[in-house]
Amino acid sequence: MNSPHEGAGSELTQSGGTSEGGPAPEVSGLLSIGSDDLRRLRSRVRRLVAHEGITFTPDDGQWNLDPVPFVVESDEWDMLEKGMVQRSRLLSALVADLYGEQRVVSKGLLPPELVYGHRSFLRGAFGARRDNVAPLFLHGMDVAHTAQGFQVIEDRTQAPLGVGYALADRKVLSHAMPDFHQQITPRSLAPFVQVMKVAIESASVAHTADPMVVILSPGPDTRASFDHAFLASMLGYPLVESTDLTVREGRLWMRAIGKRFPIDVVVRFVDSCATDPLDHRSPSRTGVAGLTEMVRRGAVSIVNPLGCGVVENPALGAYLPRISEALLDEELALPSVDNWWAGDRSARSHIRENLDDVVCENIRTGESFIGGELSRAQRDDLCGRIEDETWQWCARLVPEQTEQPIVTATGGVASAPVTLRMFSVAQRAGYTVMPGGFAHVPIEHRADVKTAGVQIAKDVWVRTPERSAEGGSVTVTPLEAPEPVASLTVVRHGLPTEGVSSPRVLNDLFWLGRYAERAEDTARLLSAVRDRYQDYRSRPWLTGSNSLPILVSALTRVSGSPAALVPSGASDLDRAFVELRSLTGAADRPGSLAFSVRRLESAARGVRDQLSLDTWMVLSGVNDALEDYSEDTTADPVVMASVHTSVLGGMLALAGLGAESLVRDSGWHLLDIGRRIERSLQLTTLLGATLVKPYNPVTERAVVESVLLACESSVMYRRRQHGVVNIAPLAEFLLFDSTNPRALIYQLDRIRENFVSLPEQSVPARASRLIDEIITHVRRASPNELEELNEQGQRQVLDTFLKTVRQQLRELSEIVETSLLAPPVEMQPLWLSGGFTTGADGEQSEVWA
Repeated sequence: MNSPHEGAGSELTQSGGTSEGGPAPEVSGLLSIGSDDLRRLRSRVRRLVAHEGITFTPDDGQWNLDPVPFVVESDEWDMLEKGMVQRSRLLSALVADLYGEQRVVSKGLLPPELVYGHRSFLRGAFGARRDNVAPLFLHGMDVAHTAQGFQVIEDRTQAPLGVGYALADRKVLSHAMPDFHQQITPRSLAPFVQVMKVAIESASVAHTADPMVVILSPGPDTRASFDHAFLASMLGYPLVESTDLTVREGRLWMRAIGKRFPIDVVVRFVDSCATDPLDHRSPSRTGVAGLTEMVRRGAVSIVNPLGCGVVENPALGAYLPRISEALLDEELALPSVDNWWAGDRSARSHIRENLDDVVCENIRTGESFIGGELSRAQRDDLCGRIEDETWQWCARLVPEQTEQPIVTATGGVASAPVTLRMFSVAQRAGYTVMPGGFAHVPIEHRADVKTAGVQIAKDVWVRTPERSAEGGSVTVTPLEAPEPVASLTVVRHGLPTEGVSSPRVLNDLFWLGRYAERAEDTARLLSAVRDRYQDYRSRPWLTGSNSLPILVSALTRVSGSPAALVPSGASDLDRAFVELRSLTGAADRPGSLAFSVRRLESAARGVRDQLSLDTWMVLSGVNDALEDYSEDTTADPVVMASVHTSVLGGMLALAGLGAESLVRDSGWHLLDIGRRIERSLQLTTLLGATLVKPYNPVTERAVVESVLLACESSVMYRRRQHGVVNIAPLAEFLLFDSTNPRALIYQLDRIRENFVSLPEQSVPARASRLIDEIITHVRRASPNELEELNEQGQRQVLDTFLKTVRQQLRELSEIVETSLLAPPVEMQPLWLSGGFTTGADGEQSEVWA
């Protein structure tokens, strides 16, 4: 197994980063700029990756993109491209045969166990093929460069991952190194997106110029969800999950608020066996019941077609040469890495004797083991299983790949074997290959690489012929964007011009609005309380210092979570600082700034395709500030102030994006409703915690000034009241002034306007009545009465008023969630005993006291 190392390795010194032995002067020049410059380049790339929000999984952190591209010369690519086109044609023909005449099985070209025993062989796919959809629509192919040339490691035909990553990687590197990008001028990937779009729409069941296409994803918390979302944005199609779709009246429909839209094409990134729990008896919740039957009836097209994952079988490689001659009458151009099926006795012996050099995989379960990493006991156990389950196991050689340069965190250069992933898409005239792709360190080597991250990726740059490293000219037809399909002439009207407005999407947008507002208001309140702490920590004897515990108590109450633990006998200043620090950076504490930002980001991931691309740049800066704070051990209030400022700036930027960059569709209205409800709850809770009990004039003035700062209203209030602090004018300004964007009545009026703007009959009558009742209740209140004290010296009228409004707002929020945002009732598969239960979503529950 190759072991990466610091400094110049064989491939580095011989090729400088190309896939063959010839020199690549531009790449060699890039690597020679020095460790400091390479470190800065790597940091710039990582920053841009963060700004784009590129991740492999939400929990693994950002995508680890190496700044040095994988450069492929045009003549090499020409050979690879031709080989992939042939392989795509071959695998497409094989899929058609396996779900049709099955000649390869009947003629003994392929053992039946490898077909019927493979986990992706789908009996329900028989009869589900459509003539206008290629049996294999999108093909991914992993290629290794070895001493013997290029060899195929694996084919990805189920739901190939990486087109979105390839597009995003190119965007990042072209921005990080514009001069270097211009120097090499790699072939553009943009035409491939247009090719793919036309190919998808050509698969439509409806002969229209504007078919309704959706991209079906397993969800934002799953592996490679970014890939699906970014591709959806580039293609301009809605990104949906199973709960967004339903089968009714012989059609597949996309749910929308108050209506449904018929679907013509589904671009599938869910495994075939999980696409339909009714037909395929899958316990997965990522599928749509009845979808397979709709395909059989010709009511909808699916790409990749159902069942095509069967040719991902890792044992196929040894049989493909003969199958190619039988199905295509052609010799296989690109060989596969050596592999063996354990169902053959001699192959089984070879696997057992060379276990250190192979990766073993079970074709039925998908289990995979790297032989060289197993202990003696694990090896014995695996060999025993192979002997007992011979037909289920196969093995492939771990190829000795040539190495590519990787820039380390310190700015050094390491070398590591890199696998190239290529993509092709089926058109009516044949297959078109993306002129690029992405490369990655293969799993059997990744643990040894001296760079951090879960995935080390490289952008793939294919030279144009006139930029060949040797200076020669190679005849290659450039990829051009296709013309729209001329035969699709019937224009269908009534398709949605807005984003997806299913309950799931609206729920995420609603909570996106709430968490964004919660984070903004929390940052403002933390800043106001921190300023008081700074004022009094060196002068605790001042009369106004009595306001600090009042404000800290209000801060805790607004957060809705118990106060942070402090040592017995701690002073008010100590308690204040502990609470400030906890409510700033404690990501596991509901109501804290870090908690709200984390939930905001989670909601945003669920609707990535609905949001401006700049959203992720904003969230990246906010996350960086919070992460830096969590790692800070100095407990410096100045660092805390910087975090509050950064988060507040980020939330203001998000508010601006929402106001200026989002279409005013149903999703926007729900997002704004969430914001308005949250701001109203924050305001009424804060006023209830600070103004119900009167204090001495100095303390009350300090409290009121902090409240005004937290409500972003201090400048306007001082201008109107000339610095006079009285509860009646304060209540008038913060509760009843319809010209103040921070006032309670302003939020309530906006909520009612948003209800009116939603599709007719979609808003429950209870919600409309309740918002009218709240507005009437608020407008009837008298500011002077709210200022009156009862016998106990409390502003009881104000307290009752605020509690009533708060309770009504919670009820309104609950009505919105249980009606407009309620997900469809989950079906119970009849063949499963015990069934499934769905728990409450603790991440999106109320956290108010």
